[in-house]
Formats: sequence, C-alpha cells, structure tokens
Amino acid sequence: MRVWPRSLFGRLLGIATVTTIAALAFAAVTIGHVLERFVIRGLDQQLDAQVTVLARAVRPDGRLDGARAISLPAFEEAGSGWGWRVDGPAGHWAGGAVIVPTAAPLPPWRPHGRDDGRRDDPGPHPGEGRDATGERLHFRQMAVSTRAGAVLLTAAGPRRVAVAPLREAMVPLLLSLALLGGALALATGLQLRFGLRPLRRLRRELGDVRAGRLRHIPTDQPAEIAPLAAELNALIDQNEEGLAHARRHVSNLAHGLKTPLAALGVRLAEAGHDPDGSLRAMVSQIDRRVRHHLGRARAAAPGGNRRAHTSLRPAVMDLVTALERIHAERPVAVAVEVAPALAVAVDPQDLDEMVGNLLDNAWRHARSAIRIEARMEAAAVALTIDDDGPGLGEVAIDQALVPGRRLDERGDGHGFGLSIAQELAELNGGKLALSRAPATSGLRAALTLPVASI
Repeated sequence: MRVWPRSLFGRLLGIATVTTIAALAFAAVTIGHVLERFVIRGLDQQLDAQVTVLARAVRPDGRLDGARAISLPAFEEAGSGWGWRVDGPAGHWAGGAVIVPTAAPLPPWRPHGRDDGRRDDPGPHPGEGRDATGERLHFRQMAVSTRAGAVLLTAAGPRRVAVAPLREAMVPLLLSLALLGGALALATGLQLRFGLRPLRRLRRELGDVRAGRLRHIPTDQPAEIAPLAAELNALIDQNEEGLAHARRHVSNLAHGLKTPLAALGVRLAEAGHDPDGSLRAMVSQIDRRVRHHLGRARAAAPGGNRRAHTSLRPAVMDLVTALERIHAERPVAVAVEVAPALAVAVDPQDLDEMVGNLLDNAWRHARSAIRIEARMEAAAVALTIDDDGPGLGEVAIDQALVPGRRLDERGDGHGFGLSIAQELAELNGGKLALSRAPATSGLRAALTLPVASI
C-alpha cells in the first residue's frame, strides 16, 4: 500500500495538511490551557482572600475567633457552592457549602516569626475535591501553626465557575481556529498551484523541444529549477552530438560503399560480364539498401527534422520535372494542386526521398494521368498521389509495404520504394497509407507529414 502520493503536489499538500492540523490542535490546547489558568487564577484570588480572613481569625490557642471569621459575599449565598472550613486540634468550624474534608497531606511547614507567637505556612496551595452533594470544588488550603498545633484552613469554590467561562471562550476560539485552518488550506493550495507552475512550464518546454519547436529549454527558470534546465540542455546537446557523429559515420560508410558499387556496376555493364543482368540487379539492390539506411540516419535525430521548414510545392514541382524527363517515353498528364504556403517540418532530402519514391511508383503504373493534391489536416499536411493504373487489392496493399516485396516483376524496381517512404514518414512523425483512388480506381498514396511551425 502506497502511503505517499506520486505527485509532488499531493505530497506537499499532505505534509501541509498534517502540519497545519497539528499546529491548530497544539494552539487550541495551549490557548485553552492559558485560558483555564487565567480563569482559575481569578477563582484562586477569591479563595485566597477568604483564607486570609480565616487566618487572621485563628487565635494563638488554635481556636477560631467567630467575631473575626467573616464570610465574603460569595460565601454567604445559600446553594452557591462556595464554602470554607477550619480544622485544628481545638475543633472544626465551617461556613457556606459543606466541604468534604480532604485527605491530601499538608505541605512542608516553614516557620516565620510573628508578634503573636504564631508561625504559619508560606501561603495557600491548590486542591480539588467535592462537596456533600458531589459537586466538584476547587480548594485553596493553608496551614497555620499555633501553640495547640497545626490548623488547616480551606476555602472552596464550585469548579463550574471556572468551567463555564472557559467553555464560552472555547467556542469562539475553536470557530476562529477552524476559519484560520480554512484560510491556511486555501493559502496552501494557492501556494502550491503557483509554486509548482514552473515545473508545468518546464514540462511544456520539454515537449516543445521533443516536437522540434524549441532547440533548448529557456534558461530564465527559478533558481531551484535552473540547474535542472541546464543539465537537460547539456543532455540535449550531447545527444545531438552523438547522433550527428553516428549519422556522419553511417554517411561516410555509405559513401565509401557507393564508389565501389558504381565501379562494379560499370564493369558488369560491359559485354559478357553479366549476360542475364542478375548481377547488376543485385548491385542495384545493394545500392538501394545503402540509400535506405542513409535515409534512416538522416531522420534519426529526435526533433531534428521537425525543426526543418521545407516548402512543399517547390519540392513537388522539382520532382515532377525530373520524373517527366526520366519517364519521357510515358506521356502521363500530371495535375498538381499544392498551395504555395504549405510547408512541412521534414528535412528536404527526406521529403525528396518519400515523394520521389511515391511519384516514381505512380509513374510506372499510371496509364495516362497522375493527380497530386495537398491540404491541411489539423497540425499536419496530407499529400495524396492518385494514378489511373490498375490499382491494388487489400491483400496486395499490405504486401506492397513489405521491404523487398515486388508485386510487379515487369519493371526494373527492387521493391524498396514504398517501404522506404513509409519508414521515413514514420521517423518524421507522419504516416503513409495506400488505398484505391476514388476517382480513377487506381492507387492512392496518402502521405501525412507534420506541418512546419512558423
């Protein structure tokens, strides 16, 4: 069972909630204790005043002088719960409420010199008990020493005198603490929402880097996130450098193979070296594989090609012009409907490789017409190439995208053009789909590529 939530927001909110509740509970207990002491202090002052009166009424022989043992106003009310009691060797005296004698021991006696020969305890001390009816009482007791022995003076007041105002004070206190807790919760939520905003912005910026809209994460970050942004930018640079090195290595290897392959093709073209043309076909196949992996190397950098900005119409028109010359023996009418403003986030070489393979395939199979059309679809450009050839069935369409699979053995192709176009499209964040052309019943090649950001 997971105790901590996965999100930083949840963790910080949980910690803030626990600490806030603990702080409010501590504040409630502390303030309640302070209020109780304040209320009890007022009660103690009234009881101490009565104890002082009784202490002055105790004679040196341990008896209570009735003329001097007066009751303060609160102790004279019947049923008020206020009362006093004097216990000594010479007798017991009481006034007001009936107090149950306490069994608590007297505090240590410390003598003080007096003119009347008596010595008394330093001062009253507190105690708790009940009266004859069972009501809780708060005591103040003091021991007075006489020639006859120690005399215990007790003044008691009802505990409710302290509890009632304390309860009245605690209701608004708890309400205030609850309001304070709500305000702190709101402030904590706002603090976390605004405090974690740089992390959400960093996530969006990383998405922009991955999509090619940014090359690096902006450095204007808070002090706590700035080192992370710097490390991420260093990682991006290191990754691009490693990929660039790998691409250069593949490119050098491919170009190193191209020259011997070209020389081998020239030798095989000489009379008698390749009577049936099978060796030249194998050399051509090797050449196409080299070109295939060169294309993959160009598109391998994450976000690299997506940062490119290639105008679609000029690239298509250049390819159409080149293929008209290559297939001059096939008089095919080409209709191009590509808006000049359309641009794709694809490397120009990759675009030429994809569209060139698709147009070459259409030219080989078209009877008399090819139609090229491009339009915007959300954040992508959809380029469709329709020919009026025989077309393909559903099973043949799936096989046409398998590398090396040739469905028409009459030409000199090698079966890699459509698969190369599909893989380059996917590496550049797009896709290639084959279907039957609606108007001509030939083949439609639908190439979807990410639109270039302005």
